Amino acid sequence: MRLGIGIVALAFLALSTSPQASIVAGHDYMVLDTPQRQGNTGKVEVLEFFSWGCPHCYAFYPKLARWLATLPKDTSFKRIPVGLGHPEWEALAKAYYALQSTGDVDRLDTQIFEDIHKNHVWLYDEASITAWVGKHGVDMPKFTAAFRSFGVNTSAGQAEQKAIDYRIPGVPALAIAGKYMVEGGDHAKMLSTSDQLLAMERAAGKKLVK
Repeated sequence: MRLGIGIVALAFLALSTSPQASIVAGHDYMVLDTPQRQGNTGKVEVLEFFSWGCPHCYAFYPKLARWLATLPKDTSFKRIPVGLGHPEWEALAKAYYALQSTGDVDRLDTQIFEDIHKNHVWLYDEASITAWVGKHGVDMPKFTAAFRSFGVNTSAGQAEQKAIDYRIPGVPALAIAGKYMVEGGDHAKMLSTSDQLLAMERAAGKKLVK
């Protein structure tokens, strides 16, 4: 009889400390009313909604980089630059896609964050951004053509629509598996919650392999 009670107690303890039990929908994360289609990679998708102009995204950036190194192999990660109604951020979103087109976005990613938030460089319109990228080894005519192109404008518009579809209240924000939204001021908690949501996907049949 005592053994039975002990087993029940251990089972309760295991449930209470499981990832599913430690995060709460509506508090730690939001469940989307309409799940969004993921990319055609066959992997569980993690999206980061951000802006280079956002100070909170700047603070989140190094923590996110360390976290990404721990992601399971069967996940994919994609960044979504958004404006959220801020013209300055909209220019930066277009700059992101233009630099992606020229092949320079990864090389200049950290420097853009640093110059905006640490060095207080104005990079919030086409003229200032173009002058800046030119000083950092980017082909200026190629960048300008990309910045003004139909493709970049389309990508920026799609990013804004995706922010609406995912009901993004602010940035930084993470979307997990097209089902869950995680955002808030506690960046460590955001990443911990995202880990647990990925674990929930694994338990539901997503075989994520480290």
